[in-house]
Amino acid sequence: MFARPPFPASAGVLLRSASSALGAAVLLSCAAIGWSAPAQAAYPDKPIRLIVPFSPGGGADNAARIIVPALSKALGGNIVIKNADGASGAIGEEEVARAPKDGYTLLYDATSFAINPLLRKMTFDVNRDFVPISEAVAVPNVMVVAANSPYKTFPEFIDAAKQHPGRLTFASYGPGSLAQLIGELLKKDAAIDITHIPYKGGGPAVIDVIAGRVDTFFANAASSVGSIRSGKLRALAITDSHRMEALPEVPTVEEFGYKDFSVLQWNGFFAPAGTPPDVIAKLQAAINQTLHDPQVKEQLAKLGLDTIGSTSAEFKALIENETRRWSDLIKTNHIKLD
Repeated sequence: MFARPPFPASAGVLLRSASSALGAAVLLSCAAIGWSAPAQAAYPDKPIRLIVPFSPGGGADNAARIIVPALSKALGGNIVIKNADGASGAIGEEEVARAPKDGYTLLYDATSFAINPLLRKMTFDVNRDFVPISEAVAVPNVMVVAANSPYKTFPEFIDAAKQHPGRLTFASYGPGSLAQLIGELLKKDAAIDITHIPYKGGGPAVIDVIAGRVDTFFANAASSVGSIRSGKLRALAITDSHRMEALPEVPTVEEFGYKDFSVLQWNGFFAPAGTPPDVIAKLQAAINQTLHDPQVKEQLAKLGLDTIGSTSAEFKALIENETRRWSDLIKTNHIKLD
């Protein structure tokens, strides 16, 4: 290291005075021409796009619209939701995978994120092209039928399916979606044959179940609880190991003797791989803060949603476990997309 040469105190005073005078002159000159020195931008300094790869009115969309206002406040920036539905989320996923890696395009996805690579040829790699930020919520699916459906209980539906193989139909929010795989799981465990009818999202599927155009649907609770409470839908069973607080009168599938039929749909936040670590850390902290907000928790609970909040590592481990589970069912049932 080089030692600074000594100089008289008076010289220091003169130097500081000259420096101050020069600095003041520069600032005055800049002000006169309307220029100001650029400040270091703090994330976020512009709106964030949150891609929800499902239709408006579906479970993921409903949850995102509860979370986003409080998350925007926690981040100190504006978040704008964009629905990019289709291909069970793969279309929206691709948009985010190709987005700039700056934290201004994020993904709010569901369990289909872990299923799509098992069934689809994709132009991106979910493991290589995404960073899991945090799991947000988890919720069971609810087996629903129309209010005027002849099937008043879960056993009645199963009996009818056994008596009329291939006649009864079940909806999903897209080929390869979790709703389809739950139907496939029921086909395997109950030894029944029911026909899959895919839709572009949970919202349209619920509408057609209410209208009686399709017999049943394993709906995300967030997209069906309101219609169940209003009497438009009848709930036959839920896909959890215990009953839901939001629908305590509805039995679980496991209560009818179908072991290991606990299926939870999760939603979570992702960013394109390569997004700066400090941005990921800030997002994760804001998401967890939001999910612990009492008002947010209460609103989500009304839809049957449990708030989670997790680390990237925890969320990644969940996705890996889900991928293994559904890979086995896809092989057993010989599930392929047309």
